Amino acid sequence: MTSADDRATLVSVARAAGVSRQTVSNALHAPGKVAPETLERVLAAVAELGYRPSLAARQLRTNRSRTLGLRLEHWGGGISGSVLDRFLHALVDEAQGRGYRVVLFTADDDSGEVARYGELLSSGQVDGFVLTSTHHGDARTAWLLERSVPFATFGRPWPSPGAEQEVSRDHCWVDVDGAAGTRAATEHLIAAGHEAPAYLGWPDGSGTGEDRRLGWAQALARAGVDPAAAVELKVPDSTAAAVEAVTAALSGDGGAVGAGGAPTAVVCASDSLALGARGAAARLGRPLEVIGFDDTPVADAIGVSSVAQPLGEAATLAVDLLLAQVEAGPDGPPPPRQHLLAPRLVLRGAP
Repeated sequence: MTSADDRATLVSVARAAGVSRQTVSNALHAPGKVAPETLERVLAAVAELGYRPSLAARQLRTNRSRTLGLRLEHWGGGISGSVLDRFLHALVDEAQGRGYRVVLFTADDDSGEVARYGELLSSGQVDGFVLTSTHHGDARTAWLLERSVPFATFGRPWPSPGAEQEVSRDHCWVDVDGAAGTRAATEHLIAAGHEAPAYLGWPDGSGTGEDRRLGWAQALARAGVDPAAAVELKVPDSTAAAVEAVTAALSGDGGAVGAGGAPTAVVCASDSLALGARGAAARLGRPLEVIGFDDTPVADAIGVSSVAQPLGEAATLAVDLLLAQVEAGPDGPPPPRQHLLAPRLVLRGAP
């Protein structure tokens, strides 16, 4: 292995393998052009000498920065922020393994994020972007599509409020099937003897929230229960708001009780809400089986069942989709591809 002061070069590798510099280059970047025996000899020399191609030279040759951009969102309180933290860690790890870096930036809103796109692209600092937290009427994806900028999103494009749920093919995305997760959670509770599990979700307007509510409603309908007759609560993603809403539902205050009386189980759109639901039941001394969403470390620590997202797989696929565009170049972009991943129900002991 060479030292920092005697670093291996393309010339030294070529000399050790007994081939030309071009053959070494082909072996590293177009191995199909090199005879198998020669390729094996070159790669052995690369490994023995510890040769690492120059990033600067590679950038000049490919006209790429080998850097991906991603907006670091502001912490909004609660415990569900750990989801994006885990996704980000997996994304950076995957990008590094592929020879790319991830540059993080902040913005207050979509227009600020788009402004940062323009700055980074004009200075040649990034090759493409990964977007998170997609939503109705997402101006970011429209801006990138209009300019043919490579990007992939963690989160699917959501239809306008009131429109029928559909799987869009407009661009590359990877997402988790939230409806499948809440459907599995609701079916488990029904099988356990809860006739009409309640739903604790977010106010109208969230594509992700509507997707998770859909699975609950589907499971009830399949079991012969009218979702309109079950308890459905809509609150911000706040543990305190969940405590207040569930306390009212269990106590019968404010008309929060459904046709079948106070709920005995509840499916939640997040672990923040699940934590509040469990706290409300504990304060009142009422039995309530709770299932959250996101499988955060807090849910694990206190023994709350939850729906786990395959964040590592999502990050890997997001990098795959983005790099396929970056490395194809403007003359040969691949057709948009999408991945809808199945979540996993994690059951834990009842409180």
